[in-house]
Formats: sequence, structure tokens, C-alpha cells
Amino acid sequence: MWAHHSGPTCLFDARPEDLLPRIAADIQREFQSLPVNAGTVVAQPSPHTLRGAETNFYAEAAEQQFDVTMFGQQVHIVATPVQYTWDYGDGTVFGPQSSMGGPLPQDRWGEKTRTSYAYGATGDFQVVLTTTFQGTYSVNAGPPLPIPGQGQFSAPPQTISVWRSLTRNYADDCNANPQGQGCPGAAR
Repeated sequence: MWAHHSGPTCLFDARPEDLLPRIAADIQREFQSLPVNAGTVVAQPSPHTLRGAETNFYAEAAEQQFDVTMFGQQVHIVATPVQYTWDYGDGTVFGPQSSMGGPLPQDRWGEKTRTSYAYGATGDFQVVLTTTFQGTYSVNAGPPLPIPGQGQFSAPPQTISVWRSLTRNYADDCNANPQGQGCPGAAR
């Protein structure tokens, strides 16, 4: 028999399900599938550099936050970059290491840095940055909890063209002999 009830109804389960273990079990998979931006590769000088000269590479990567729903619960995820691996495109890989590098003033280009690299050959190389992120998550605005493991995300490749340079010494003074070898406008 059915009875008509006009007030609010509360359903009570004597043993409610604790969703935190289920969320914790799935959070690493969810973390890996987030659209985390690995950052960008910056090279100095760019887009051309010289064979044998130090090219300063550095990453521009930042902390990112995401809000997702898992099992009907609001989950806030924070991804923080912690390590960087550089694939310089010629078979050389450097990292993982904790330094993202940084820019140099133009008058210091060519100096060795933590993340610089000197190419031994000429050509076009695809430099790829892989950034490792650690994460935390909180459920329904609760305390942040660590995400087990880490997530690795790769930035789009940056093309760097490595050229060679030739240096020659000439005895002519272009002011005294404008047609001397090596002078602008002289026959080559």
C-alpha cells in the first residue's frame, strides 16, 4: 500500500560509502589525462645557432589548476612542474633535472649554462622538453592530498637550425684598398 507524504524525505544508509579510496585509486590516471601544458622551449640564440657554440635552452612552465568531477564529487587538482628533461634532437637527452634554466642577456649568449648544449653537427634539430609534474588533489574543498606518482607531459618540438661559421683573416685594409679580398663589393 502506498501512502502520500508531503514533507522532505531523508534516506539513510547505515554504512555510507567512503569515496576517498576510490578517488585516490583513480586520481593518477585522471592526472595523466588532464590537458597539462608542459610549457615551451626557448633557445638563445634562436632560431639559428652555431655548431660548437653553447645554445642556452630554458623552459617556460607554470603551475596549473583543474577542477574535475569524479564519482559525483568535486575534485580540485594542482599540477606543479618539478623536473625537466631535454631531448636536443640529435640523440642527446639531458635530465631529468630540477632546473628549468633561464634567459641570458644577449651579450652573454654562448656561455655554458645548466641547460645549454653545444651541437657537434649542422642541420635542423627538433628540441623536445618533457616536464614532470607532481600533483595534489582535494575533494569537495577538503585538505590537499598528494597524488601518487608523477605526470610527464611533452611540449611541442622547437626547431633549431645549427649552422657553421667560417672565419678568415685578411691583410687588406678595405679603406685603403676597397677591392681587397674580403672587402664588401670586392670580387670573390
